[in-house]
Amino acid sequence: MPAERPEAVADQSVPAHLADTMSYRVATDVRALRAFVSVGALTRGLPPDRVELLTLAVSELATNTLQHTTGGGWVRLWAESGQLFCDVVDRGPTRALGRRMPAADAIRGRGLAIVEQICDEVAVLTSPGETVVRIRLSL
Repeated sequence: MPAERPEAVADQSVPAHLADTMSYRVATDVRALRAFVSVGALTRGLPPDRVELLTLAVSELATNTLQHTTGGGWVRLWAESGQLFCDVVDRGPTRALGRRMPAADAIRGRGLAIVEQICDEVAVLTSPGETVVRIRLSL
């Protein structure tokens, strides 16, 4: 019998009773956001080496929010069916996935490329006034 494929990250619903949420508005909030993600991921069973990857991904996405949008954003974190999900939500424009890593001497442009390389799956979801970058990591 073939292994059941996890539901695509873009199709995963957010179970409000399982999700922890934290908002961020300024650059000094990112340190607390990293701690929130690390503790939440460890508590949900993500191995420590994968927690570091998730924390890096969320930090990159939150930094992009703060540099390229106004009003900050928020992060939702939950686990279901052997998978850890993390949404980074803001009011910015849709992000394009499938980016190549910039040249070594490039000053900017690595954030989304890094996120895509270190996470099991990444999707961008949009609705009026909201953009969600959803990350999935297997526990």
